[in-house]
Amino acid sequence: MTGSGNDFVMVDARHTPPGDWSPQDIRAVCARGTGVGADGLVFVGPGSRADSVRMIYFNSDGSRAAMCGNAALCSTRLAARLGLAPATQMILETDAGTYDSRCDGQSDGTRAELHLAPVKTPAPVKGLGIATGERQAVLGTVGVPHLVVLVEDVDLVDVLTRGKALRSDPALGPAGANVNFVSGGGRSSEWRMRTYERGIEDETLACGTGAVAAACALAEWGLAQPPLSFWTRSGRRLEVRARRVSADLYDDVWLDGEARLVVRGVIN
Repeated sequence: MTGSGNDFVMVDARHTPPGDWSPQDIRAVCARGTGVGADGLVFVGPGSRADSVRMIYFNSDGSRAAMCGNAALCSTRLAARLGLAPATQMILETDAGTYDSRCDGQSDGTRAELHLAPVKTPAPVKGLGIATGERQAVLGTVGVPHLVVLVEDVDLVDVLTRGKALRSDPALGPAGANVNFVSGGGRSSEWRMRTYERGIEDETLACGTGAVAAACALAEWGLAQPPLSFWTRSGRRLEVRARRVSADLYDDVWLDGEARLVVRGVIN
């Protein structure tokens, strides 16, 4: 499945649970050119109650991650397709928390919506240096940590080189963070974003939770207010809605994006 270019191998956990897979297996399947090729491997199965679904996500390097927004959107679509939960309202259980999600009934059957937990206001990082062309940066957490960097033009950023350097900057702590470069898209409600993702250790074509972190960052900088549209590297759109409820918190946070089935098959 693809979520705005963030691609995943989706596995029905009722037939093969995560315990059957080693990190080497996950890396082999996600390898481009020699495997199926994907940014991550996602297990989708029944949750702890009748209307819930459990998502377990692994990066392409075999490491387990607490959350991935686009994987959550794809899991929502797949769960509805498999009859695991109602398409109009389901509970998605992840390592990062439990969220409400649903298939977007206004779309052509390729989008989903995820209601995320409240997001703390992104904050500057002490000791983090910014390079030429980078205006400012803040760190936020949306399931996983995201560094949001405002730049003059995302097309001019060497995402692989600069993203790799920032991802492991000591100022971000030992775990590092995903790095999201953001620049204007012509209107205050539209922005462009490119992302370097930890665990994949490369640029990806989209990042759902990164878009949420970026929306909160732009609001804090006084540059825009949700709802906002983010045009990803794939040319597809992510929508973020959120409401600031206090100086340090955003609530009623929604992510809307593509969740499209590309191909079905059997992995042997």
